[in-house]
Amino acid sequence: MGTPDTGRLTAPALDASLVDWLDANATQLDTNAALNADVVPRLAAAGLFRTGVPASLGGAGGTTADAIAGIAAVAEHSLTAAFVLWGQRSFIEYLLQSPNTALRERWLPALLDGRCAGASGLSNAMKYLSGIESLQIDATPHAEGADDWRLTGRMAWVTNLRTERFVVAAAVAFDDGRPAAIVAIPDDAPGLTRSTDLDLIALRGSNTAALHLDDVPSDTAWLIHPDAQTFLPAVRPAFLGLQCGLSIGLARRALAEARRAADTTRGILGPEVESCAAELAAACAQLSSGIADGSLRLHPNRLFELRIALATHVATAVNLELEASGGRGYLRDAGLGFERRWREAAFIPIVTPSVVQLKAQLAAQTRSIAA
Repeated sequence: MGTPDTGRLTAPALDASLVDWLDANATQLDTNAALNADVVPRLAAAGLFRTGVPASLGGAGGTTADAIAGIAAVAEHSLTAAFVLWGQRSFIEYLLQSPNTALRERWLPALLDGRCAGASGLSNAMKYLSGIESLQIDATPHAEGADDWRLTGRMAWVTNLRTERFVVAAAVAFDDGRPAAIVAIPDDAPGLTRSTDLDLIALRGSNTAALHLDDVPSDTAWLIHPDAQTFLPAVRPAFLGLQCGLSIGLARRALAEARRAADTTRGILGPEVESCAAELAAACAQLSSGIADGSLRLHPNRLFELRIALATHVATAVNLELEASGGRGYLRDAGLGFERRWREAAFIPIVTPSVVQLKAQLAAQTRSIAA
């Protein structure tokens, strides 16, 4: 992981050519898959996969907070592109925190320069860690105690499965009693099948599909970590923190549009817009400092609460944008981008772990303490 920092997730200056491309194609990225092969190379050319990665490993240096800020900056222009960036940067984070240096050395260069797409694939694992569901991939060793095994199961929803080339992280449950593990699976693994893209109502350019594993061969060379129960709590702050960048960027853009409209036609909304902006800034500061000082790893409930709060800020922000824009915002040809942001905002509460799952986890812990 990058060097800790207590910065406030200040939006970086994105590459101008990337901004122009995102602004010109944001609606198309949201509504169809025509440009889904272009997103990873565009983000790579802008250097965004290298943010928060040590220079000694080919990165640009910086912190995890810098990486979150990069995702937020992209989300101000396109949540689809930001979601892809989250998936790629999350997989990179797994390699940074993996004890398997050979695996990192083999895959990191291609991930940093965009020749390969990295898919997080650990949504099921994070729910498993919280006791929400069981692991969906079984690993059967070739023989008792063997260092090679076969994988069987399904991953129902994985983003950034770029058909040109991808590698996906997965949590697997062994049937011989050894701990569940985190493994990397390349797209050309025998027995691995990618579905067609899922029929999403938005973010359709994100290469989101399902994976089916039928006796897929694997071994210790592909281990990201041999013990999921050790690895997942360590990587969870980055996993969820990077994910929070999606909410931060979308809320910032909606508030900026609401502020612009309120300044000209509906000044009565000004105090509400500024109140939401202040709450958003406070959440960003808590996220940044909590990752930097390690408190969000020691107290994951605080991270869950931040994720829930940010989703609420997104909902408030897009609603304020609609109120400020009035009927004009409801016209398809108004050129405001509101229709897209409204669809994008609908995704924030359900991205895994969903707001409902996080609320259930917090409620269960509250009941446990009270018992």
